[in-house]
Amino acid sequence: MTGRVFAIGDIHGCAGELETLLAGLQLSPGDTVICVGDYIDRGADSRGVIDLVLDLEKRPGLATVFLRGNHEDMCLAYLGCGGHYGEAWMVNGGTATLRSYALDARAPGTEARASFPAKHLEFLERLPLWHRTDGCLFVHAGIRPDRPWEQQEEEDILWIREEFILAPHSLPETIIFGHTPRRTVFVDLPYKIGIDTGCVYGGGLTGLELHERRLYQVRFGERKVRESPLPAEQRRRA
Repeated sequence: MTGRVFAIGDIHGCAGELETLLAGLQLSPGDTVICVGDYIDRGADSRGVIDLVLDLEKRPGLATVFLRGNHEDMCLAYLGCGGHYGEAWMVNGGTATLRSYALDARAPGTEARASFPAKHLEFLERLPLWHRTDGCLFVHAGIRPDRPWEQQEEEDILWIREEFILAPHSLPETIIFGHTPRRTVFVDLPYKIGIDTGCVYGGGLTGLELHERRLYQVRFGERKVRESPLPAEQRRRA
């Protein structure tokens, strides 16, 4: 891999902000874009977000990795396509996703599934849970810090929060994750970097360029990319 590697945090239906961020990255052949999941729910245009990432996947010379988030997992469960906790999808932003597909928010799973574009459903079903490159491990939520990689469970990779965020881990990689929104990027090197900065809640959508450790961010409702260096470690240990 000779190009740049970008990691993008939770998008949650913020299609305009994602479009602005991707334009600001000025992607070139040889670059890699890795999204850590949660493309859908809560924001106004989940359908538009999936259209954007599918178009991104087709760009010549560009490598893309789209991970599964817990919201895609709940959506799949609601639609009867695997996944877990489908019964909780509606109260976690699923209504906004259905509306973006011009579906009634009360539509049962079988009806909603039949109305989803086939390429969108196929996209959701093929999302992997993790990716490794350049000394980094990319997951949606985190890992169980007291377990080796071969003992990690899907539940934790998609849902874990404080147990992972507040503790060091013994894996050899820096973990790049989303899931838990913060006002600023969470930096705890060499262990982890959290890149969910809560765009859908009025924060920003974050892209992290790994090699140069630079941030590219779009504030909610804006069409401007702000660039800055990755801040220093935020938490010190005794």
